[in-house]
Amino acid sequence: MSDETLIRVDNLTREFKIAEARSGFIGSIANLFSRRHTIKRAVDGISFTIRDGEFVGYVGENGAGKSTTIKMLTGILTPTSGEIRVAGVVPYEDRERNSRNIGVVFGQRTQLWWDLPVRESFDLLRSIFRVPGEIFRRNIEELSDALELGPLLKIPVRKLSLGQRMRCDLAAALLHSPRILYLDEPTIGLDIIAKDQMRKFLKRINEERGTTIILTTHDMDDIEALCGRIMILDEGKLVYDGSTDRLKRDYAREKVLEVEFHDGDTGALADIEAVKVIRTEANKKWFSFDQDKARIQDVITQVMSGRRVKDISIHEQKVEDIVKNIYANGHRGRGRRENA
Repeated sequence: MSDETLIRVDNLTREFKIAEARSGFIGSIANLFSRRHTIKRAVDGISFTIRDGEFVGYVGENGAGKSTTIKMLTGILTPTSGEIRVAGVVPYEDRERNSRNIGVVFGQRTQLWWDLPVRESFDLLRSIFRVPGEIFRRNIEELSDALELGPLLKIPVRKLSLGQRMRCDLAAALLHSPRILYLDEPTIGLDIIAKDQMRKFLKRINEERGTTIILTTHDMDDIEALCGRIMILDEGKLVYDGSTDRLKRDYAREKVLEVEFHDGDTGALADIEAVKVIRTEANKKWFSFDQDKARIQDVITQVMSGRRVKDISIHEQKVEDIVKNIYANGHRGRGRRENA
């Protein structure tokens, strides 16, 4: 990863005008002649920079503004106000030039031609992006090998499974060697094996090619497995921007202690402040505790006191739970950029 700023967003806002339909017969007649509108601010004055080679998770609940941001970065939408520069280009002013720098994968849409074999779709994309023959052949070979596309290239897109189509869509987005890859829910609906293949490939192109990747997802396992940085959006506002490790350090106060006892040694424990049993299963118990209120050494000592412990392990909070805590606690650290 270099120090070059590849994407710069300053005070970006996008508003939508939404028609209000009046109810009833008279309201329906009135709607024919005049409409009332409300303004929905989908993205609300966000600013950030992304360096060349970063792998960024862009997360938030449904309606938070993630996809709207991506559409502005790709040039599909024009901002209501604010500025964007992607590799020196204003996306919505020069869409053709911007398209040469970016690849895009939307989990629920395909850029492949439905009735054509995959390879023919690739050939059409080569013509659209004017990819030189040598580069195209090299990319086809590398991507086919990495994503195991060989048997799929002659199959019409409509006959592919979801996992197969997603691999082909990912290859299609990378045929012209873009500097930036936008991924909008790329693993949605995939099974465990397909997700694992996708994650390994994305990590590889980020590390080996230096491709900058911006990932929007509801799957926090994707974030933990791939992203060095996480940006959290809520109601159009950027409420957290920092490294995934720092997010855990700042917000992951609760830990879970998993203890397996020998037979008959799981009796009731004396009260320990801020510690509670959250699950019991056969000879195992899981204890949750707030590390700001109870030291882990004290909890372990109390749990083991007078009991035969077979195994013990400590689990960190998942990023998904931490994000929920940020929402619940009023977004402490709103909009800040951490350098960790």
